[in-house]
Amino acid sequence: MPQPDLVIFDCDGVLVDSEILAARVEAELITEAGFEISAEEIAETYAGLTFKDIMLAIEHKANIPFQASLITRAEELVDRKLRSEVRAIDGVHQAVASVTAPRCICSNSRSERIAFMLEKVRLLPLFEGRIFSALETPSKKTKPAPDVFLHAAQVLKADPANTFVIEDSAHGIYGARAAGMRVIGFTGAAHSYPGHADILTEAGAETVINRWSDLKSVLAALSEWSQDA
Repeated sequence: MPQPDLVIFDCDGVLVDSEILAARVEAELITEAGFEISAEEIAETYAGLTFKDIMLAIEHKANIPFQASLITRAEELVDRKLRSEVRAIDGVHQAVASVTAPRCICSNSRSERIAFMLEKVRLLPLFEGRIFSALETPSKKTKPAPDVFLHAAQVLKADPANTFVIEDSAHGIYGARAAGMRVIGFTGAAHSYPGHADILTEAGAETVINRWSDLKSVLAALSEWSQDA
């Protein structure tokens, strides 16, 4: 049976159910700063982006300047909320452990945040030493730039064309596809919304799953298809 060179997991909204928690904090801060927005809108429209990039996008859209200090405030409040409330997504431990190919994480979050979330939900041993934060790559370019994916493939000596990425956001999928990688969309987190799977498919996901129990069979099927294509 063909084997991927590498399987890359996004972190937020894929391994841990953190997107909705962060969105609630970010929506409150942005609303207080003068632009009314809901957590659901942030999760749907801006999932996968850093808070800085969300702010810049809203500034451009609404022509409302935000204070740079809002970024630091958001980081502190989101960290606090995640430390107390973040949970693993159901079935993720078994799904990750079932991946026999090399695996890693590529995320827009800081490596410190990724580490404390994974430690809290007991996932850290499955990825220790193979966590890549886009903020800490040589270019420091975050998704949807492909840089973090290409950096991980280079470090782990993987062929991007034989690398699979599991992503919950269109922005993440754009980055993975730009890196020449194949993508499985994931919609099993609390921030998922009607039409989520369609958005991921349109962004370039080959297929979309909403439960972790499907990962092993989907990876096997897509790997076979790649060999026969």
